[in-house]
Amino acid sequence: MPQDRLKILLIEHDPGFARYVGEMLGQAREISANMRPAADLRSGLSELQADTFDVVLLDISVLDGAGLGSIPLIRTQAPQLPIIVAGDTDDEIVALEAVHAGAQDYLVKSQLTPAWLERSIHYAIERRRMDTALIETEEKYHSVFDHLVEGIFQTTPEGRYLMANAALARIYGYSSPEELIQGLTDIGRRLYVEEGRRDEFVRLMQEHDTITGFESPIYRKDESVIWISENCRAFRDAQGRLLYYEGTVEDITQRRQAEENLRTSEALYHSLVETLPQNILRKDLQGRFTFANQQFCRILGRTLEDIVGKTDFDFFPRELAEKYQRDDQQVMQTGRPYETVEEHLPPGGDKIYVQVVKTPLYGADGTTIGLQGIFWDITQQRLADEKIRRVNALLAQSRKDLRARNAQMEDNLKMAREIQLTMLPQQYPAFPQSVPPSESAFQFTHRYLPAGTVGGDFFAVSALSEREAGVFICDVAGHGVRSALVTAMIRALAEELKSLATNPGQFLSKLNSDLHAILKHTGTPMLTTAFYLVADWRTGTMRYANAGHPKPLLIRRSAGQAEPLANSSGKSEPVLGLFEDATYQTSEVKLSPKDMVMLFTDGLYEVEGRQDELYSQAMLVAGVQRRAQLPAPQLFDELLAEIRRFSGANDFADDVCLVGMEYAAT
Repeated sequence: MPQDRLKILLIEHDPGFARYVGEMLGQAREISANMRPAADLRSGLSELQADTFDVVLLDISVLDGAGLGSIPLIRTQAPQLPIIVAGDTDDEIVALEAVHAGAQDYLVKSQLTPAWLERSIHYAIERRRMDTALIETEEKYHSVFDHLVEGIFQTTPEGRYLMANAALARIYGYSSPEELIQGLTDIGRRLYVEEGRRDEFVRLMQEHDTITGFESPIYRKDESVIWISENCRAFRDAQGRLLYYEGTVEDITQRRQAEENLRTSEALYHSLVETLPQNILRKDLQGRFTFANQQFCRILGRTLEDIVGKTDFDFFPRELAEKYQRDDQQVMQTGRPYETVEEHLPPGGDKIYVQVVKTPLYGADGTTIGLQGIFWDITQQRLADEKIRRVNALLAQSRKDLRARNAQMEDNLKMAREIQLTMLPQQYPAFPQSVPPSESAFQFTHRYLPAGTVGGDFFAVSALSEREAGVFICDVAGHGVRSALVTAMIRALAEELKSLATNPGQFLSKLNSDLHAILKHTGTPMLTTAFYLVADWRTGTMRYANAGHPKPLLIRRSAGQAEPLANSSGKSEPVLGLFEDATYQTSEVKLSPKDMVMLFTDGLYEVEGRQDELYSQAMLVAGVQRRAQLPAPQLFDELLAEIRRFSGANDFADDVCLVGMEYAAT
């Protein structure tokens, strides 16, 4: 008798019948139960969701129910719970339908007695327990059957599959055993690559009733070819009639490929050994030759048959043979390779050098079974090495001299860097001149980062008058000494053009013609981009011209926007020094208080990231716009830090120059 009281849920709309069921449970002898009533199906489902029960007793006619359709609803809520259905009619068809719907028993309410109810509850619980155990057993069987590595099959003698497991379907390229059985209906024609292979399989089965290791190439579903190995036996009835074949399948494609690779490797080895110019030989533990390539046979003037089984004493003077055998024993006893260069002086000839390498040979069990030797004439190499040593001595002296010259050059470059830095503005002019720099109508900021010791970027800030400031920036292609020299040249030319400094277009046009006149004699053009602006602090008017330079950004702080400064014509103009008669137009824009103009060179944005992408001009504009309200020094420093994080490097690959002019007038 159970120690715990059963919990029974009664779904019944008739209170009288509910009391009657409770009384019958109280009279039960073999079970002890607590009954919880639910007046309708919805209440019963709520009880199942909130608590656990041992049995559900369901009135098939409960008011909000769906008749026998209520059983699946309860099953959904409690899949493992036994269900007993109670109805008003004694109808065997209804009882069968209830069981088919998932109930464990059907009771007629008018015929119900305490003993009958107790027996039904016992029956329902036990049947549900047996059903659950059976399901678990079947699931375990199918789990083992379907997860085997080997494929399992049953086929008719005619070549049709009766059964297959998941592994066989997987080997043959099908998604399921069912798809394999339906799709592969003629094994002889559809499976085997070689014609007549199925006939051979059947013939062997007829002779022996078993097959072991039957290897064949077969087609998978996608028409690719693999190799399989089949083991099979015939099943017969009591009269000896053949019923079907049953067996296993193993995918041996990798093994077959490995065997083929081994055969290919061995063939390649022998082909290589016979074509190498080196002498190759093998010996056993007693020093007897077991193999020699044709090169070694030619050296001895003997055939391979004459060499195999002989020792060094059969071909070399005793002194040499004893040395060779001592070397051999050292290799075979220590298991370590032996390498040396031997010197020989043939009678009446020059000294020759021979490179010798001997290594141990191992058997399948890892023990030493002999050695392999290879040797070749390195006389010419030795003579060449001697010559190289003499040349290296001369090179070493040359390198020493070169290091001294390089040190001097580095000192010169350092001096050039210091000179170049002095060419950049050391302090900025104030507007008007009478005010301290902190109260100037124009505030200037710059960041100059050459990629090498000297760079090809240059900028200048100058006071053209009490009212007007001039800002010039240029970028000579490349970086290094040549570019730095051109920037110095441009600085000198710009100093000579002060009379044109208030007109940006005329200034760049004259600078272009002067630069072209100088560079045309070099034979190699040095592409130079430049931008020049003139700004009046009283009116806020800014005039500018652009010679192929990246468009500066006008940062409108009041609107939080950054916009490129394009030419008024909308067209780009050529770089400096390329065309002798190039002319540059002057464009104009009105500055508002707190606006800032940001000039820069292309080294700032032509930066490669970790994923080979470039930090684009659009990304630069977005980065500036996010920081539009920051002071220029902070904006520049944060922008440079962002680009360094993007590239993952601390240094820029090209020269970088940033110049900022803030309009502080109110």
